[in-house]
Amino acid sequence: MTNNVVQLHKDTPPDAQDAHRFTEDARDVLTETVIDVVQDAVLRPVDPPAEQAPAGTWVAERQAYLADAPPVVPTFLRNAAEFVNAARWTASYYGHVTAFHAIRLPVYALRLLTRAPRGLARMVLRWGRWVADTEARPVEAKAAASADIEAWLLLSREHSRRVRPRRIASVAVATATGITALTGCFLAPGWTLTATLAATTLIGLNGKKRDGKPLVTRYVATNILRRLDSTEVLDALAAIGIEGKKGKKGAEFASEVMRDGPGWRAEVDLPPGVEATAVLEKRAALAAAMRRPISTVWPAVDRTAHPGRLVLWVAQRDPAKSGRKLWPLMKQGTADVYEPLPYGFDPRGNLIEITLMYSNLLVGGIPGSGKTSCALAIVLGVALDATAELWIYELKGSGDLDAVKPICHRYVSGDEDEDLEAALTGMRSGIAEYQRRAKFIKGLPASQVPDGRRVTRALAEKYPEQQLGPRVIVIDEVQELFTHPDYKDEAGALATRLIKKGRAYGIILILLTQNPDAPSLPSSVSSSVGTRLCLAVMDWRANNNVLGTGAYDRGLRATDISIDEQGTGILARGREGITVRAAFIKQTEAEDIGKRALALRTAAGTLTGQAVGARVAEQDVETVLDHLRAIWPDGVETVHSHRLVEALAAYRADLYRPWTEMDAAGASTALSAALKPFKVSTRQLTIRECCGGAKGLRWEDIPPAEDGE
Repeated sequence: MTNNVVQLHKDTPPDAQDAHRFTEDARDVLTETVIDVVQDAVLRPVDPPAEQAPAGTWVAERQAYLADAPPVVPTFLRNAAEFVNAARWTASYYGHVTAFHAIRLPVYALRLLTRAPRGLARMVLRWGRWVADTEARPVEAKAAASADIEAWLLLSREHSRRVRPRRIASVAVATATGITALTGCFLAPGWTLTATLAATTLIGLNGKKRDGKPLVTRYVATNILRRLDSTEVLDALAAIGIEGKKGKKGAEFASEVMRDGPGWRAEVDLPPGVEATAVLEKRAALAAAMRRPISTVWPAVDRTAHPGRLVLWVAQRDPAKSGRKLWPLMKQGTADVYEPLPYGFDPRGNLIEITLMYSNLLVGGIPGSGKTSCALAIVLGVALDATAELWIYELKGSGDLDAVKPICHRYVSGDEDEDLEAALTGMRSGIAEYQRRAKFIKGLPASQVPDGRRVTRALAEKYPEQQLGPRVIVIDEVQELFTHPDYKDEAGALATRLIKKGRAYGIILILLTQNPDAPSLPSSVSSSVGTRLCLAVMDWRANNNVLGTGAYDRGLRATDISIDEQGTGILARGREGITVRAAFIKQTEAEDIGKRALALRTAAGTLTGQAVGARVAEQDVETVLDHLRAIWPDGVETVHSHRLVEALAAYRADLYRPWTEMDAAGASTALSAALKPFKVSTRQLTIRECCGGAKGLRWEDIPPAEDGE
């Protein structure tokens, strides 16, 4: 192969270089062209020339202004919610200040009365000095001491001219005041007393001690924090080791520190190579460096910019000491499960909604983290939708959700085996219901399901006889099911199937657990849930079990939440999450809301099941094929019948335990008979790894589940 060396010299035009190269290529397509660049060759810039005005000019200054110009209209005027919030806050503030001082007016009046004698004495003393013209006495004394007779006479005559009218005026005022007071005591004693008290009170304004207490009581807000500034942010970052290396850029502000709701917001570009998650890991240390309560310091990552963009929000008032914000539906209003439901508030005080429709919810946190508050805020929202059907299984037996018991289609509270079995049958009924709905929706023309074959409010209203309203199944303390030796396998399989296939048909599963560890929360369940809420947890494993794999590394860290911040957690849907605190609802308030929900459903005629005294028939449409699919070992093609019977008995003891009392041949025959209606036959199989030849099944003989199943 020929090697052609082309040297590009400084004086060679670019067009000639290209023509020469293309000529050589055309001569022989197999020729390898080697380009040797001479040391003094002309270099071409990689970056395009920047099109900008010269620095320091008027145009450059205007361009810099427009690049980061503030909004023309303030945020609180462009956002109706912020405007209403600001107006409400202003009215609340001045209303509170007015009421605060109005109720203390008697105290202020008493203080003035006690100061009145001192004030009166000061006024009399000043009046006497004015009448006697004491200011001129030192000048007269100086003239007399210097034996300046002419000056002294002049000053004496001037003093007499000034003092005489003052004395006459004083006598006249004193006489008129005395006569008026004496007359008023006889003719209008009440008015005289009132005027006297008013005058005495006004005189008390002059009786304040030089170093005494102020007249008006001042409230010192100890939980109002100082204003955030750039120096504090940079010093705090440096204190926790987030600073640029020697000779390299440090942290820089992406925008000015600004007000953001009831606090301040700082956007910081961390030093190159430092991710904002490094600050999230040190939230407690950052708060300590800033000398602020940890509940007021909330760092976050702005992934829309880049992983090194830190958004630091600092509350002006400690949220842990501020008054609670009321749930929006506390006093009035209804809810719609097809739309986001009001749930709680973020650290800034903004309302956070939670979406249940076409999703499922997993709530996890250690005991005492506020799981009951979360559950109440969710189920009460569902209760206020008259079309939603509530199935609640409270497996702790504490009665925390008894407020909605009167409106539930099914309500179970207890931790006995019969209560756990009821929860299992409730999930089976949910599967049967979504299969029924799937069959109906599958038969509808495409024009009636333009958004896909799923349950919608329009379909539910158009076909009321089909009862397509949302069915919400709540299982509290679900770890009791997932760790039970007899029920755990079936519970995991049922929950996984319901989560994956029921959501499109309006079947919503809500699971709450206080043990979000691997044994108590099957991976098939945690990996399938669409919406997750993680309260305070102890380690990153529990954090990721609830929020999903990699959540801890992405900065979603419920490990930083203190157990004292009850009801506070990270709400995530997909890969992103926000910190939110559930609206606190007292049990007495929950009962009142439950009564409203009962009246709402009674008027709408939507009470069903236990709410109307009916016995709930919990369906179970799963077949032996479904059970075989659930217990079939992964990666195994063939299994003997007696092994399958043992697994089925462990999975559904209520159905298959009698088979285990037979011998191997009898158990195999029972399984074969159960499969016969589905046209599935057992066959003689030889499995060397097991026990030689015996009747069994092949995985390929079991028909796959259909979409509607």
